[in-house]
Amino acid sequence: MAHPELVTQLNYQKAYRENRLKAAQWVLDHPHTFPQLLTICFEDPTELSYKAAWAFEFVFLEDPTILYPHFEYFFGKLPSVKMDQVLRSMAHVCEILCIQYYKKQEPLIKEHFRREYKNTLTECAFDWLITDQKVACQVRAMTCLYHLGTEFHWIHPELSEILQANIHTGSAGYKSRAKKTLQQIAKHR
Repeated sequence: MAHPELVTQLNYQKAYRENRLKAAQWVLDHPHTFPQLLTICFEDPTELSYKAAWAFEFVFLEDPTILYPHFEYFFGKLPSVKMDQVLRSMAHVCEILCIQYYKKQEPLIKEHFRREYKNTLTECAFDWLITDQKVACQVRAMTCLYHLGTEFHWIHPELSEILQANIHTGSAGYKSRAKKTLQQIAKHR
């Protein structure tokens, strides 16, 4: 059962940034409620789930390490996310995780981001890229797959093929990120 004050914090009427930040700050001030926040993100079928996801995204941006002990739950539930508003936040968190792990090589994430989680993220990111998703989710998937492909060499050829096939019909944002990703892959070879 979710902490009643957490639910109150998430039940704001307008999705203004200040409301989302306020809810996130409350969770940061009460870190014992973070697992409940995650549960609401993934398991609540109502609009509370995307409000929780928005707060979760801000909590993560402020303190990424708060998620690390919950990777098993996070990556276990990630493939089941279908709601656009939740998926956008989760894709952003995944993109940042990949940047922290591969580009910035932050030591704390190295201890927690195990191969099984990378495999799950790879599957999810390819799904986000080839299914009918919003462009924000797709461009974050490209970044995740580029970084994962620096470790798992089969990913770059698959990613390149998908991007080359879809770049001409994608939105401006899709085209821009796809072009950048293809350039990064070419440099990495």
